[in-house]
Amino acid sequence: MSTLSIPVIVVSAVLLLLFMVLKLKISAFIALLLTSIYVGVLTGMPLRDISRSIQEGMAGTLGFVATVVGLGAIFGQMLESSGGAESLADYLLKKFGKERAPWAMVLTGFMVGIPVFFDVGFIILVPIVYALSRDTKRSLLYYAIPLLAGLAVTHSFIPPTPGPVAVADIIDAQLGWVILLGFLLGAPTAIIAGPLFGKYISGKINLSAPQGVDEPLQEHDQRPSFRLIIIVISLPLILILLNTFTTVAVSKEIITASVWTDVVEFIGHPFSALIIATLTATYFLCIKKGMSKQKVLELSTKALGPAGIIILITGAGGVLKQVLIDSGIGQLMAETMMYSALPPILLAWLISAAVRVTQGSATVAMITASSLIAPIITAFELSDPQRALIVIAIASGATMLSHVNDSGFWLVGKYLGMNEKQTLQSWTVMETIISVCGLIFTLIASLFFA
Repeated sequence: MSTLSIPVIVVSAVLLLLFMVLKLKISAFIALLLTSIYVGVLTGMPLRDISRSIQEGMAGTLGFVATVVGLGAIFGQMLESSGGAESLADYLLKKFGKERAPWAMVLTGFMVGIPVFFDVGFIILVPIVYALSRDTKRSLLYYAIPLLAGLAVTHSFIPPTPGPVAVADIIDAQLGWVILLGFLLGAPTAIIAGPLFGKYISGKINLSAPQGVDEPLQEHDQRPSFRLIIIVISLPLILILLNTFTTVAVSKEIITASVWTDVVEFIGHPFSALIIATLTATYFLCIKKGMSKQKVLELSTKALGPAGIIILITGAGGVLKQVLIDSGIGQLMAETMMYSALPPILLAWLISAAVRVTQGSATVAMITASSLIAPIITAFELSDPQRALIVIAIASGATMLSHVNDSGFWLVGKYLGMNEKQTLQSWTVMETIISVCGLIFTLIASLFFA
């Protein structure tokens, strides 16, 4: 296999994937598997080896991703069903006041977006936007854009949401570093794309709250307190970060390995941290508030539905990565990239953005980009923080230029009563700001970890 054939194989594989998803409407799961077989055949792999790579790639990826995404989905479902998201928003609005409500909304979105799927979080919280718009007579976008920015940034940047979890596993990045850098780079990104852009675009597009919508946030005695919600959301993040810092401290001999460091590393492993967080949420947010055990079981089962789709697509992405490695094309790509002027962060962002703009799904964009970039970054011998920055770069690229082929485009437009032009001017521009700011901040951060 010549070096010249590498770009041909990679580009044709991506085009084949897009053709199957866009034109033939084949499931992304099946399309990724077929693309993996296509790459294996073109690189001359024996058919038996292709089958083995499919099995190993799927097994190696799902062992981690299925557990984390499944637990994360149940964790988010408990927060959603208990009324925790509304409680959080209600408290922040009271503290910030209506004058600074956009800042309360971006903070609400930023926190709710960690455990709850983006579309679910938006649907739960959009009545608050309606109420604020009615009360202040301001455009819906003045409050909606900050909320959307907060949700979109943490949904893309910060585990345990499925996107960054899947990418981190495929490129072998530590979740603790992804969480830490996701917060540090996500906060300024959300501010620029949220309150700052929201103030500008709301002056250009004046939208009124739809009529006939029930007033949100009625007082409920059973709703969990703000303090409890913060503890529940923060618990898995703190445990995972504690594990990361302990591991680094032990490796650098700052502290001595002992039974206690082993315990900290065990409870801070994403599996343990999410089991603890999910059980805590289930008991304190649901059962203690009067929810029946049968209802909790039904909610847990319901949560695994959308999670299953993401898990399978991620597994298929792991297959593509394994075929690239086993066929030898991954090594050749890495050797070629060693002499390229493009830094790995920019390359990862470009691949992710190109797939996102073409086919619409952020998840497929993340999985495709991480699968292609994984064999390349191995040759660069990147540190854990540098790998975490690659994750954020891929996530940033996957938010680029959301338009008519993205379900989020239509969801936001429908709930805010916008036509296609208005949605492009507001939602699409906001997503692009997140993508570009994410890239810029990631490149700046990479200077500190060179």
